Amino acid sequence: MQKITLSTIAHKGKIAYRLHFAYNDALKEVIKSLPYIHWSATHKCFYAFYDTIPFKALYKQLRDLNLFVNYSQLQKTRGVTTYVKTPSPLKLPQLAESTQRDLSRFVRWMQEKRLAVSTVNTYHAVTSLFLQYLQLKQVANPDALWIQRFNHDYILKGGHSVSYQNQCINGIKKYFAFKNLEVENMKIERPRKEKRLPVVLSKEEIKSIFEATHNLKHRTLLSLIYSAGLRIGEALALRPQNIDRHRMLIHIKMAKGKKDRYTLLSPNILQLLETYYRVYKPKTYLFEGQEGGAYTSSSAQQVLKKAMRKAGIFKQGITLHSLRHSFATHLLESGTDIRYIQSLLGHNSPNTTMIYTHVSEKSLKNIKNPFDDL
Repeated sequence: MQKITLSTIAHKGKIAYRLHFAYNDALKEVIKSLPYIHWSATHKCFYAFYDTIPFKALYKQLRDLNLFVNYSQLQKTRGVTTYVKTPSPLKLPQLAESTQRDLSRFVRWMQEKRLAVSTVNTYHAVTSLFLQYLQLKQVANPDALWIQRFNHDYILKGGHSVSYQNQCINGIKKYFAFKNLEVENMKIERPRKEKRLPVVLSKEEIKSIFEATHNLKHRTLLSLIYSAGLRIGEALALRPQNIDRHRMLIHIKMAKGKKDRYTLLSPNILQLLETYYRVYKPKTYLFEGQEGGAYTSSSAQQVLKKAMRKAGIFKQGITLHSLRHSFATHLLESGTDIRYIQSLLGHNSPNTTMIYTHVSEKSLKNIKNPFDDL
């Protein structure tokens, strides 16, 4: 798992995140394509301004690339809300060879259980830290108490996020299951995650993004993601045969949670797809790269970034997933039953879908303000 370090720099009179990583041509191209990321010839680094992308959004972008993000060097600056990180006082030792072999067996065990690649990488990274901590403390038989101590000594004192803390607990519990250690009755307190509302684009903003996208493949990709409420991974995994033009549905196979589902196929999207087929003639995947294979997520993010810039949209935190959020919100505002929206999005629980009731402009506007009765 490659590491990327975030620190703070002053650039062009503003505060910015500095992104530092060991040189890698492939990673360099991916980082360069991310929204709001720029190259500074002055500082010889990639950077993003604090006021253009929130820390959480930047962190998620980097974690989605399976990068281990070290943000211990970020500082609080006047007028900017961010995180103050204090490096952990612990200096963890290198793992013994026998423990490294055990960790490799743990990885193979997770792979055999068909866990997602990103999950395997994350659990491997956090479990490695936990085992280093146990080695430092000379613990041979760990239990729930040692997970709590690791949580306090490494995660909390290191100033890590709630999300990272939960990832650590999940990864360590999975390791305990691999070792056939008792995990069911472990009473491990989990911190509550912050509940942030999704960023949603208006219909006018969505339309302006499409109008600013002149490349046929790019416009078809963005339009399909929005019109069907797709995750980017689902869109890039689509094959031509997944488009059911007779039933006007799109078959999403092995989506999140390894579930299949159907979602909407717009008549206008079908017309756009027919034009796209004639020009690009996709073979294996619906959207293919220049050298074959599926189109990459980083390239798709770059498409949206350029379209937003051309359309003059500078909202913070907009990613391809925002098109999915916008699809769900616009359906809700048009009166679609939330149970249907849940099915189209592939949510396990209606509680997940209910978040869109909090960002629906129509539902908020229908509430009469008591101030108006005074």
